[in-house]
Amino acid sequence: MRLGALFAALYIPTVITSPKIPALASLLAAFLLVAPLLMALGLLGPAQAACTDAAGPGVDWRRCLMEGSNLNGADLTGAVLRDASLTRSQMVGAKLLRAEAQDSRFVSADLTRLDATGANLRGADFTRTTLVEAVFAGADLRGARFFRADLTGANFSGASVAAADFSGATMAGVLWIDGVKRCAANSVGACR
Repeated sequence: MRLGALFAALYIPTVITSPKIPALASLLAAFLLVAPLLMALGLLGPAQAACTDAAGPGVDWRRCLMEGSNLNGADLTGAVLRDASLTRSQMVGAKLLRAEAQDSRFVSADLTRLDATGANLRGADFTRTTLVEAVFAGADLRGARFFRADLTGANFSGASVAAADFSGATMAGVLWIDGVKRCAANSVGACR
């Protein structure tokens, strides 16, 4: 039995039945009755990793506001960035290999030479982002938004791009999803 559970089993019944602190005992008893319901509804749960954790493989920054961060060259292989905001961040040469970053926001960020091979970037927002020579090989980009992004020379071979929005995106020299086709120099909004 874990120490916390042992403490709760021995101490909480004593507090609740103690005649010296009836108000505290009532409050604690009410919380203990309501806590399982709050956990079941997802309103109370285990603590997530701190948004102040250092960048590194496997870091958990889900729902973190990391806007304007300098992550140039950072190795975020296997990181969890679900619903995180990295808007206006510098991530030149960063690695997001196999990262879980669905619904994350990289608006107006510099992701030049980003390697996101095999990453889950479903629903991610890359609006006005610099993604020159970025690698999205085998990545899940379904529903991602690349509105007015610079994708010059990026690699999308094997990526899933269903429902992705490339409106106004510069796509010159992009290696397309089939791994063979190169987009023409005048490709904007679609690979031509």
